[in-house]
Amino acid sequence: MTRIDFHTNIPDKLAYACRLARKAYSSKAKIVLLAEDDAQAAALNEALWTLSNIDFLPHVMADDPLAPETPIIITASEEAALPHHDMLVNLTRRTPSTFAQFARVFEIISTDESDAAAGRQRYVAYKKQSYPLTHFVAGQS
Repeated sequence: MTRIDFHTNIPDKLAYACRLARKAYSSKAKIVLLAEDDAQAAALNEALWTLSNIDFLPHVMADDPLAPETPIIITASEEAALPHHDMLVNLTRRTPSTFAQFARVFEIISTDESDAAAGRQRYVAYKKQSYPLTHFVAGQS
């Protein structure tokens, strides 16, 4: 069953997603970053290139021919053909229709009240379906 981790109170969702991608890549995991739209997907692509001067995070968009060989995939489409299903980082305000295909899902919730409200709705929906949930609040020890 898919494990779902909520990370809330995140001031910068893109930067946070990039750090999660770096951590996943360093542990040899494969990860899909689900963006709200094409503009956010493009911003994620750029952010991964500029995250660090010393780290290289191999990533491509889901429709790239190299996607099956690339550990970090970016997409704004839930219907995209994805080559792997280890981890999904959801940056959207909706429940991904394909979330159950992944071993682990990270729900990234910002400090924005409407984003937080959408996140609470997803949390309740997952809980009603008996998915194992964890909750991490940024800025708290």
